[in-house]
Amino acid sequence: MNPDLDRLQPYPFEKLNALKAAVNAPTELEHIALSIGEPRHPAPEFVLEVLANQLNKVSNYPTTKGLPELNEAIAAWCERRFHLTPNTLTGKDHVLPVNGTREAIFAFTQALISRQPNARVASPNPFYQIYEGAAYLAGAEPYFMPCLAENGFIPDFDAVPASVWQDTQLLFLCSPGNPTGAVIGMDVLKKLIALSDQYDFVIASDECYSEIYFDEANPPAGLLQACAELGRDDYKNCVVFHSLSKRSNLPGMRSGFIAGDAALMQPFLLYRTYHGCSMPIQHQLASIAAWQDESHTIANRLVYKEKFERVGEILAPVLNFTQPEASFYLWPETPINEEDFAQQLFAQQNVTVLPGSYLSRTVNGINPGQNRVRMALVATTEECVEAAQRIRRFVESL
Repeated sequence: MNPDLDRLQPYPFEKLNALKAAVNAPTELEHIALSIGEPRHPAPEFVLEVLANQLNKVSNYPTTKGLPELNEAIAAWCERRFHLTPNTLTGKDHVLPVNGTREAIFAFTQALISRQPNARVASPNPFYQIYEGAAYLAGAEPYFMPCLAENGFIPDFDAVPASVWQDTQLLFLCSPGNPTGAVIGMDVLKKLIALSDQYDFVIASDECYSEIYFDEANPPAGLLQACAELGRDDYKNCVVFHSLSKRSNLPGMRSGFIAGDAALMQPFLLYRTYHGCSMPIQHQLASIAAWQDESHTIANRLVYKEKFERVGEILAPVLNFTQPEASFYLWPETPINEEDFAQQLFAQQNVTVLPGSYLSRTVNGINPGQNRVRMALVATTEECVEAAQRIRRFVESL
């Protein structure tokens, strides 16, 4: 077996299950899970109708490249959403549909990394664990950049040594951030593009939470949008990942895309033809309908906005946290060790949250997830409010 498999840590939810197994939750309270970022809002009916009406397509092999209609729908959505120069991002040359961004992020790393001494993949810390695993299995070393409160939970890119940038082949961004909800601003994105030019690394921006935000007049900026403002219409060394999982409450459809630099998309397409990861045709057709509609995403944001307002009002007197700019996560500080907090909360209130240290690594004695937990406000509004009331009772009892 690949010896780098031994470098992979257990997934955060495996650690959480072990933590919970050591205690018993009160059976008189219904369990409320705020631990996993799985949207629980209803899927759009019009998407499900397309999916059901196209089930006969299971008799056809899908192509890795995807249907031209889907790729063009994605390109058109990107152009509208991120104010791209018309016709510079095309379905033919710049877009590939993927079976959820998780597999695409992993696969892109394998295809991109050149196995050289000191090859690095730079990543925020805390982070989506796929960034780390993909780096190790591609033969690279991750370089973790802490996301701390004093910097607005954005990595301090100026603190990265030039020697690290020199060895970096791939920089992962996550904006809006998981688990912090922090959004990287346009000026920072432009600065990173300049660094990419200087040191010749690829920027891969994970933007899966970009459509869950709370100010309709100020949606989060995207990497391709920064390219457009710079007149960088070839999107050189820039790719983005988006998904219908969070935007459209369709996590089980496993539908997303990667888009950007055509010079990167073409060899990645070659890789994917061998990888065997084409999206089922019925899923592609349903995805077209989802990417062409915005009304359901607006309605979705309103539900999240209400949840954050109501949960925030309940928890603000007892926990210290910053209301996120986007995403569906709260990232509060805990008055006791984060593992003890999560375990005792489960044991006393049957509410599950994720210890922040499970999402981060200790570097130079600092773990950005220490004394924090991630709360995913994905359940119904009523369940989230009930969970918040239980959490407050728990904190008040400490």
